[in-house]
Order: sequence, then C-alpha cells, then structure tokens
Amino acid sequence: MVTMAKALMVMSVVAMTALVGCKKSEPGGGAGNDTFRVVVPAVSTDVKQGEIQTVRVSVERGAGFKQAVKLEVKAPTGLQVDPESTTVKPGDKGDVQLKITAAKDAPLGDQKIMVKGTPDHGEAAELEFKVTVSAK
Repeated sequence: MVTMAKALMVMSVVAMTALVGCKKSEPGGGAGNDTFRVVVPAVSTDVKQGEIQTVRVSVERGAGFKQAVKLEVKAPTGLQVDPESTTVKPGDKGDVQLKITAAKDAPLGDQKIMVKGTPDHGEAAELEFKVTVSAK
C-alpha cells in the first residue's frame, strides 16, 4: 500500500512538472506563422549566495519564421548572467544555456531576470523569469 502511494505521488509530481515546465512570451516577429516566442522556466530557479545555477531559455519558431533572434538578458544587482547577449540563428536548435551566478552578498528572496528576443525585422518579444536567492 505504501509503495503504491509513493508511486502515485511521484507520478503526480512528474505530471505537474510537465504542465508547468516553461512559460512563453507573446509572439514577436511578423504575423501568422512568421513569428517566434521566447520560452523561459515557469517555476523559480533556486540559487544560493556565491553559487551558480544553469537554466535553459529557448527561441520557439513559427513555421515561416526564418530570421536570427538576438537574445539580451538583464539581471538585477547581485545576480550575473552569462551570456548576457547571444544570437540564435535560423538553423540553430534554439536552446541557450544561461549560467546564473549569485554574488556572495546577493539580496535574498525572489529576483526577476528579463529575456528580450529581437529579430532582424519585426517586433521584439520579452519575458521574465524568477530566481530565488537563498543564504549559503
């Protein structure tokens, strides 16, 4: 009985993670399927003061979107993101790994990191995600 309850609990957690795994921006680029979205983590990323965490952000392309997208990342005081800027080219997979470093004296609690995607032509798309800084 206990094993079955544990299995059900694990399956519930996996299902909830799949449902809330990522958050998408409003479309950028052009119209119809000539658009893209910036995709960031939907749940807060935990990082301790003085440590590093890695998160994945993505450019999700519409079928007709064939432009490069420049991603620019802005972090608040106490957090550093690497890279701060990169370009996702049309043939690239679209995933970018961001290293988030919390300074030893980074403010504790929830912080917001902004990701902006700007295509060669058309509207930019931007979205923020949350990082929770805790004491080491």
